[in-house]
Amino acid sequence: MFRVASLAAALLGAAALTAMAQKPPARKSGSSPAPPSHDVLPFHATERTLPNGLKVIVVPTGFPNIVSLQIPVQTGSRNEVEPGKSGFAHLFEHVMFRGTKLYPPEKYQEILTKVGARQNAYTTNDFTNYHTTFSKEDLELMLRVEADRFENLSYDPVAFKTETRAVLGEYNKNSANPPVKIEEVQHEHAFTTHTYRHTTMGFIKDIEDMPQQFDYSREFFQRWYRPEYTTVIVAGDVEPDSVLRLVEKYWGGWKRGAYKARIPQEPAPTKAVYAHVPWPSETLPWVTVAFHGPAFSDRVKDYAAMELLFDIYFGETSELHKKLVDREQKVDAIFPDVDATQDPGLDTVWARVKKMEDLASVRDDILRTFVEARDKPVDAQRLADAKANARYSFLRRLDNTETIAATLARFVRYERSYDTLNRLFRIGDTVTPADLQAAAKKYISDAGLVVTTLSHGDLPAAVSQLPALASFAPRAGAGAPLSTVLRKSALPQLNVKLLFTTGSAYDPKGKEGLAALSAEMIAEAGSKERPIDEIRKTLYPVAGSFRAQVDKEMTTFTGSIHRDNWQRFFDVVLPQLTEPGFRDEDFQRVKDQLLNELKEDLRSSNEEELAKERLQTNIFSGTPYGHPVVGTVAGIESITLDDVKKFVQANYTRANLTVGLAGDVPDALSSDLSERLTKLAEGPAPPAPAGIAGHASDGIHVEIIQKETRAAAISLGQPIDVLRSSPDFAALWVARTWLGEHRSSVSHLYQRIRELRGMNYGDYAYIEAFPRGMFQFFPDPNIARRAQIFEIWIRPVVPVNAHMALRIAVSELQKLIDNGLSQEDFERTRGYLMKNVYVMTATQNQQIGYALDSKWYGIGDFATSMREKLGALTLADVNGAVRKHLSAKNLSVVIVTKDAEGLKQKLLSDEFSPIQYDAEKPKELLDEDKVIGALKLQIRPENLKITPVSEVFAR
Repeated sequence: MFRVASLAAALLGAAALTAMAQKPPARKSGSSPAPPSHDVLPFHATERTLPNGLKVIVVPTGFPNIVSLQIPVQTGSRNEVEPGKSGFAHLFEHVMFRGTKLYPPEKYQEILTKVGARQNAYTTNDFTNYHTTFSKEDLELMLRVEADRFENLSYDPVAFKTETRAVLGEYNKNSANPPVKIEEVQHEHAFTTHTYRHTTMGFIKDIEDMPQQFDYSREFFQRWYRPEYTTVIVAGDVEPDSVLRLVEKYWGGWKRGAYKARIPQEPAPTKAVYAHVPWPSETLPWVTVAFHGPAFSDRVKDYAAMELLFDIYFGETSELHKKLVDREQKVDAIFPDVDATQDPGLDTVWARVKKMEDLASVRDDILRTFVEARDKPVDAQRLADAKANARYSFLRRLDNTETIAATLARFVRYERSYDTLNRLFRIGDTVTPADLQAAAKKYISDAGLVVTTLSHGDLPAAVSQLPALASFAPRAGAGAPLSTVLRKSALPQLNVKLLFTTGSAYDPKGKEGLAALSAEMIAEAGSKERPIDEIRKTLYPVAGSFRAQVDKEMTTFTGSIHRDNWQRFFDVVLPQLTEPGFRDEDFQRVKDQLLNELKEDLRSSNEEELAKERLQTNIFSGTPYGHPVVGTVAGIESITLDDVKKFVQANYTRANLTVGLAGDVPDALSSDLSERLTKLAEGPAPPAPAGIAGHASDGIHVEIIQKETRAAAISLGQPIDVLRSSPDFAALWVARTWLGEHRSSVSHLYQRIRELRGMNYGDYAYIEAFPRGMFQFFPDPNIARRAQIFEIWIRPVVPVNAHMALRIAVSELQKLIDNGLSQEDFERTRGYLMKNVYVMTATQNQQIGYALDSKWYGIGDFATSMREKLGALTLADVNGAVRKHLSAKNLSVVIVTKDAEGLKQKLLSDEFSPIQYDAEKPKELLDEDKVIGALKLQIRPENLKITPVSEVFAR
């Protein structure tokens, strides 16, 4: 929901700076020395540099069947040195999927579908990474195909222009997110010379000019997509020598380049910088406080010291977090972000402030804390706790091959060395309180200060006047057996899930949001014995986490802890559930956070999720599913602390609880957990909600949400009576996957709307609810529902194309109903799902989560049962299920856009929808556009309404 902290902080807690004993080292080909005790990576890795300069790293992870191929290329926005040419590294993240003469896009996508792979790419300041995860049997095929792509990329001006428009669409999508815009403005003002002045997206003027830069794009590719800038990481169920032979075979002929860029170096800052972002729509104000910091280094202590310092002084267990979030409740989010960049970057603290009048005081509290960090040594035990947290945070994430490979890619890219992470841990382990203070004195100065704000409306005058750091003095320190599902594994990190059959469908009328607020009062408001800040402090050294997830009929509390520390974890965490704190100050804080999640994060900042959520509530209007899980504005505002106490007492009972345990679970844990949970009320379980059935539309019903935004977000769908336990689920799953696999370019809608026409960023379809879909590749487990919808998600398009985008989606859906899948489409898609189901359930959290869902639905193991059902399917089954359950005539549609009245008139008049392209398109496509552009949707006036965004989910 918010911008996450830097990669190193996200992956490694506070910089992942402690050694882990007895871990195998990297090894050169042909040798396997004993592991030194100070290495943190628990794998034997084989490294080799080919004669052409390509670096190869092979890592057997010990996980069966799966292989993850990661290809980091040392080019990012840092490498865009020519004026007017920003954004090209990110553009090539898109262009690289345009194929080659040997493997054009359609053949390339056919291969991905055949092998059941999940693939994507991302661009950062310093590098671009291409990653694919698939079954081990397809390794040679994927290495051959990827080698051809990197050596022989082929695209014409038409394809190039299509991708440039997709990039513009991505920029427009991001423009609705305040933190993204803050970062853009922050960097533009902080840097005068270095290419970090622009973000990976690039300057908007350069993005708009990209369609004219075809020749330069070829030059950029020839410069940077060379073996000496590239690493091939192969991790998973692999044999190193065999992998090396395959890489040499397919990648060895790639020619080395000769280009070396002169990256302009940023001069030392000379004065504090302030910048402000005026925001056009309602939002809470933001403030960021940053200093020019060190480059990433695994040999010099500065970077590791700053990571630890930011975590200690600004992380979730910091005194400042307790003050601003828990006690004074001036902010609802504050977090650190230390740039892990090749050259010196910005180290930032972010804060979202509840009231405009508090913006200056929050900024000053952050500055005061920086001065304390600079002028006062940190407590040695506090530093030791930060290192312990870093160690356990790192270990708990190494739970599947893809995460392991992705983590390596992020760090290998600096020097193309497997040992980078080990060196980072080694040097971090040597950091002392004196090192932290020395780093703070070096980088925390008035000259290096960069403050950025964002708000809707005028700021207090004091905000733009930056105080000198010298003006701040350092702060003073201050029963019956439980229903259980067990998934044993060798992993020492344990997952404990407490699943209660309750959720937003159980909210009383007028109290919408009570289930969500109640769960957060358990997970984020402490116990009678310990306030939440004390709990966070206690869990910090062991990197324990306890989080709540609420859906319509499931509330899940998930704990994650290393096997060594489960008893200590239960001592601290379980009283939050059995003896909640229920403090008035926590209640107001959590209630404010819930309101902001609804008003700020959903309504104000996220058109895509807003349209998806509104579609769900429209279809289930008048039923217990008829409001968002987070609630409504009026509902949340009406909730009292007494309401929360009653809801918890009635719903969080032993009779209503199922426990999920995963990992190397000690024998004593289950009985100990059962004993501790006897403090819960016995029951009974509340009755299941009644009357849950979606409303089938008579014709096409449209709601246009009027909102200040650059683009138009569209979701459309209809209720279906198909669940995982239904006979037609597997058949409809195949059809849905072919039509619109989530975040995947292999889908039909993606190809027709995004690839062929370049209208947006992606287009997908669903037969199960997928909240937070824009933030993740796979749905969270424990969102089981007794009623679902079929949905098409059209990611934001230029507003003038909204009418046409809707027509294309309806047209393609009708073609699917009329024509069905071909035998080839059926076989290819079924084959993809047969393998991809393993990728969907690869992590320990997914495995135990899906097991709990299967128990709820009354089916067997998800992966096993789905493969059995898929194996028994026929083409007739799939096409019959499509005709039985789907309609292109009776749909509910939600569109979020600025010119609601103009779009309304176009929809009601059924006027022709023209579409203009930046490049020449095939005559067949233009002819098809004429037919689709004239398609009559026959929307009746009484079936179309406009709703101001301020009224959405208001009551």
